[in-house]
Amino acid sequence: MKIPPVKGTRDFYPEDMAIHNWIVDGWKRASIRNGFEEYDGPIFEYLQMYQIKSGEEIVEQLFSFKDRGDRDLAIRPEITPTLARMVNQRINALPKPIKWFSVPRLCRAERPQKGRLREFFQWNIDIIGEDSVLADAEVIFTAVDYLREIGLAPKDIKVKISSRKLLAAVMKKIGVPDEKINPLYTLLDKKSKLPADVFSTTLIEQVGDTLSKQIIAFMNAQTITSIGNIVNPEGDDQLASAIKELEDCACRLGQMGISDYCIFDPGIVRGLAYYTGIVFEIHDIQGDLRAICGGGRFDNLLHDFGGPKISATGMGMGDCVLEILLRERDLLDKKIPARTLDYYVLALSDELLDEAVKLTAQLRTLGFKSAFTYKAGGLSKQLKLASEQNARFCIIIGDEFKSGDIVVKDMSAGQQKTVPLKVFLVNLEKL
Repeated sequence: MKIPPVKGTRDFYPEDMAIHNWIVDGWKRASIRNGFEEYDGPIFEYLQMYQIKSGEEIVEQLFSFKDRGDRDLAIRPEITPTLARMVNQRINALPKPIKWFSVPRLCRAERPQKGRLREFFQWNIDIIGEDSVLADAEVIFTAVDYLREIGLAPKDIKVKISSRKLLAAVMKKIGVPDEKINPLYTLLDKKSKLPADVFSTTLIEQVGDTLSKQIIAFMNAQTITSIGNIVNPEGDDQLASAIKELEDCACRLGQMGISDYCIFDPGIVRGLAYYTGIVFEIHDIQGDLRAICGGGRFDNLLHDFGGPKISATGMGMGDCVLEILLRERDLLDKKIPARTLDYYVLALSDELLDEAVKLTAQLRTLGFKSAFTYKAGGLSKQLKLASEQNARFCIIIGDEFKSGDIVVKDMSAGQQKTVPLKVFLVNLEKL
């Protein structure tokens, strides 16, 4: 009986693992280049942690279970609560700002679809303890820095930036009742996924015709400065502050040289309630895929987990959508390095196989990627094996070894020479 993988999970065969490692190595490289330190946590936590952050409804969206001690636990669907817990435990000892990154394996009990699986990897970067928009801009820059490195240009992707503070101020200014705010956020977050007529009808049902027209006008704003023409910020400190933060963020992104990647889009709401300021998502320019990346400011989260009220901002980027986009742009195969060997050591007779094993072990000890033949045999067959493994050099142990010599074949040039084994080992780096 053949047992298939669980729906929504992936098997990583060597060629798949090469792609995965290339993506993760790039994430880590970009993080370190931008001054972040790596952390990680357990793969399961108390269920209550995720309920604190996302509410009771989160239980249906993750894998939860009771352990032998009758404790309610959950496999992590995200790592931000773990981050909050860990930082709170050492909040007074950690120098500020805290700049951490992680690449956790996460699980969510969702319906598998294009770009969304039940098990996936996600790159997270966070800055804690810095309340200026410079931190928000740095998070955005770090994400773009990685995407730019792997070949995605402004013609491929856009960073869509908005503000939850701005949205809250606008909703308050135009008179949306407090009890309708959270359901309204949920609807606005789904705007891009709904047909225009369905969205409009649902919006009118929630807030009425007059307010719906004002909300749609706001959601369709093209620039930050145009907000003042839709909702007058005079005398409203919260609204004026939110607009100023967006303007300052745009200025910082310009100083960082990535303005051509970024646009203002008030339609970016981010469904999670814990966002408090600037929010953003990165989308492919064609808009066919889910967001590649999303994040924003969450200044209340550490306090919600029993710590002090301290500012924080961050983002998460999943590997599933990213890989699909890279394949569609024909960028993936060009980037993944082929498996290579420095040396492939073969023996032409069973009596010499032991010598091939010994020499390969010496080469590995010296730091060279090396492999040996498992069975002695014909030269052409073994050279083919060496070629299939992309060996730079093939070391042939044959009759010459009786005199202490080996044959070293340059696989790319097709040239070979006979060398005393002792001389070969002494001059190894010169070959």
